[in-house]
Amino acid sequence: MKAAVLTGYDKKGRDVEIRDIPMPQIGANDLLVKIHTAGVNPLDNMIIKGEVKMIVPYKMPLVMGNEFVGMIEKVGASVKRFSEGERVYGRIPLDRIGTFAEYAAVSENAVAKVPEYLSDEEAACVPLTALTTLQALDLMDPKAGETIFISGGTGSLGAMAIPVAKSFGLIVITNGSAENRDRVLSLGADRFIDYKTEDYATTVSNVDYVLDTLGDRELPKEFGVLKEGGKLVSVRGMPNGEFAVRAGLPAIKRFLLKIAGRKYDKMAARKNQKYFFIFVHEDGAGVERIGKIFAEKHIEASVDGVFSLDDVNKALEKVAAGRSKGKTVIKIV
Repeated sequence: MKAAVLTGYDKKGRDVEIRDIPMPQIGANDLLVKIHTAGVNPLDNMIIKGEVKMIVPYKMPLVMGNEFVGMIEKVGASVKRFSEGERVYGRIPLDRIGTFAEYAAVSENAVAKVPEYLSDEEAACVPLTALTTLQALDLMDPKAGETIFISGGTGSLGAMAIPVAKSFGLIVITNGSAENRDRVLSLGADRFIDYKTEDYATTVSNVDYVLDTLGDRELPKEFGVLKEGGKLVSVRGMPNGEFAVRAGLPAIKRFLLKIAGRKYDKMAARKNQKYFFIFVHEDGAGVERIGKIFAEKHIEASVDGVFSLDDVNKALEKVAAGRSKGKTVIKIV
């Protein structure tokens, strides 16, 4: 089968190779899925650059890709919840990624059935970003009527985080480029800030929660708009000791990440705030939960571009360049 393979880490980024590799073998609790579409995420470029090897030390060569939509072709002997011929989607387990390929072996606990109204391209926008939002909100434990600021809400994560946050009854503030204003407001944002004409650090204050999608350069400002005792969840900052414990990492990594993330913990401590780093993990029950929210609210997914598997490097480059209006998708079938 054809697959996009990474042969080594490179801090400056590198192309992945299209190779012919053996079909994956499935275990008793696995599904063999024929991949239809796969979402492309900033995480994929982070993996290429070796930025997450402290959390997951991948061995090379590595089939790339973290989320998928596809059809079940075969089920393992112990699988009870799924059958051949069902259309499923999910975020693949961290230690078994590989959705930029014609087939993948996936744990049944990582997937859910796709809401019927979503096309393959639309459904590929959902698992990783929706689970990121859901897992971030679980850490925040918000109440309806509270306010969340989503930084850089015009990208693929924002396109998912805004409607999901609204489904929790939250007031959503976000920022980005002016040409995305109407699209972002249509997703449910209550307030949009054009970053070129308005500095949110001077006009936003006392929000209950912040979902950070931009990382180190914005975190001081984000803590500044967060209320005393508020919670900030970051997908682009540095992991800290709390994350290492939550992720069940070994003692040495807990120690190292406690040191690495100390500056963010100190920022948070000034106003009795809490800092969380999130590295989204597989969760079939969570994807099913998201599917119910989508079906109930009829949330639309934002597709920004569709590429073939042969053009996977162009897709990765597009995501790396930023300024996305939604999710970049690879169409396998």
